[in-house]
Amino acid sequence: MGAVLVTGAAGFIGGHVAELLLKRGERVVGLDNFDPYYSPEIKRRNAARLTLFPAFSLHEMDIRQARSVMNLIRAQGVDRIVHLAALAGVRASIERAAEYHEVNVGGTVIIMDAARKVGVKQFVLASTSSVYGATERIPFVESDPADRPLAPYPATKRAAELMANAYHNLFGLNVTCVRLFTAYGPRVRPDMMLYLVAESAARGNEVTMFGDGDMRRDWTYVSDIAAGIVAALDRPLGYEVINLGRGEPVLLADFVRLIEKLAGSPARIVHRPAPPSEPPITFADIAKARQWLDYDPQVSVEEGLGLFWEWFSSL
Repeated sequence: MGAVLVTGAAGFIGGHVAELLLKRGERVVGLDNFDPYYSPEIKRRNAARLTLFPAFSLHEMDIRQARSVMNLIRAQGVDRIVHLAALAGVRASIERAAEYHEVNVGGTVIIMDAARKVGVKQFVLASTSSVYGATERIPFVESDPADRPLAPYPATKRAAELMANAYHNLFGLNVTCVRLFTAYGPRVRPDMMLYLVAESAARGNEVTMFGDGDMRRDWTYVSDIAAGIVAALDRPLGYEVINLGRGEPVLLADFVRLIEKLAGSPARIVHRPAPPSEPPITFADIAKARQWLDYDPQVSVEEGLGLFWEWFSSL
C-alpha cells in the first residue's frame, strides 16, 4: 500500500489525523508551510510529535508550488490524500479575500491536479460548516444549496467543493468533501474561542463574546472529527459531501460556563455585536455520515472540555 499525504499536517486537525493514521500503521507524508496566521512554533511542536513515528516524513512547502507538490506525491508513492491545508479563519478572511481565494481554491486545484495525474485512489477535502451561512434549514443538511456564504473563507471552501465535483466528473477522481463543524480539543488553535475563553479564565485576559452568548455552535471533539476524516479516506464514494459534527449545538453562554467551572474562576467577557460573518447557529445533521462512514461521535462536550482543560493546564 502507498502513502497518505496529509496537507496541513502540523495544524490542529491535521496533526490529530496524521497521528491517528500513523497509529494504525500507515506511512504518512506531511506537508505544511508553517503559515504565520498563528505562531509557527506551535505548529512545529505539533509536527515534532509526529516525527517520533518512523513512518512519518515532514515536507515544508506551499500547496501553490505545483511542481514541488507533483514531485513530492510521485516520489513518496502517495495513493491517498487528506487535504486540510488552507488559510483559516472566517473573520480573518474579510480583508484578505484575494489571498484566501489563491490558497484555498487555487492551491486545492493544484493538489487535485497532481492527484488525478498520478492516479490517487481517494481524496478527502476538508470543507467547513460555514458554507451553510445563515440557512433556515435546521439542522444543516448536505442537500442545502449552500450558495450564500457570509464571508470569503466559506466562499472559498464552497468553491473548492465545486471544483472537486468537476474533477470527479472529468477525471474520475474520488473526492469526499467533509464539512467540519466546530472542532475543539488539545492543541486547538490559539485564536479559537475555546482557547481564548480558557486563557481569560486562567489568566484574566479580556475575551470578546458576540451578542449575549445566545449563539449556538455544534462543538465536536477533535478525535471524533479525525475518526470521521479517516473513515472518509477508507471509503471512496465517487463524489460526496458529508457533515462531520456532533449534532448537538450548545449555547455559547453555557459553553463558557463549563470552561469557567473547570478553571474555577470567571472569564473577563466583553460583549460586542456579532459581525455579519457570524451565523446564529451551526447544527449538523449527521445521518449521512452515520450511514456512509459508520460515523459515531463518542465524546460529549463535558468530557471533551475536561480533556481540553487537562492539556491547557499543562502549558
